[in-house]
Amino acid sequence: MITQLEQLNPNGYYTYADYILWKFQERVELFKGRIFPMAAPSVTHQRVSGILFFTIQSYLKKKNRNCDVFSAPFDVRLPLPPERATDHKVDTVVQPDLCVVCDENKLDKRGCVGAPDLVVEILSEGNSSREMKAKFELYQNAGVSEYWIIDPEHKLAFIYFLDQNTQKYIPTLALTSDDAIESKILEGLSVNLNELFYKKSKN
Repeated sequence: MITQLEQLNPNGYYTYADYILWKFQERVELFKGRIFPMAAPSVTHQRVSGILFFTIQSYLKKKNRNCDVFSAPFDVRLPLPPERATDHKVDTVVQPDLCVVCDENKLDKRGCVGAPDLVVEILSEGNSSREMKAKFELYQNAGVSEYWIIDPEHKLAFIYFLDQNTQKYIPTLALTSDDAIESKILEGLSVNLNELFYKKSKN
């Protein structure tokens, strides 16, 4: 039984069947079978995540959309590409900071099976460029229709929409604190970055 992260080989190959048996407290993700430990979120990270969750949830309730928003920890098992699907071994499990799923058939008791409609990742000091590049490729290849990268430290947001013809992300210019995120998947959802990054001063 695996009860400590140190028992795993950092260069080893693992699948979801291994993942669900691990008993340690540390959170990890699997990218094509490789382990990526997750850093504990900062206060700023949690503040931004909470605002986004509330904003999206309020939108879904108001619009009566048949979608659900989930926050980490929430396992998303991404599909294998066709050239690797023959072995039927799921080896990519991620925990996006937030995700929206509009297809109830993708949900089971363990999380989401397949690509969410919208994924939000909030950067922190624990995010490496290698990890973010890997996630960008994973979400694009899995068919996530809309991908938000939120950078609280620099007060920026990067929004990517999946082109249905090329199956590649179409980037927008970096959004700054004077801009608003306008979702395409959730039509009418707007997030003002000034409000998202605003920190209430202490008295």
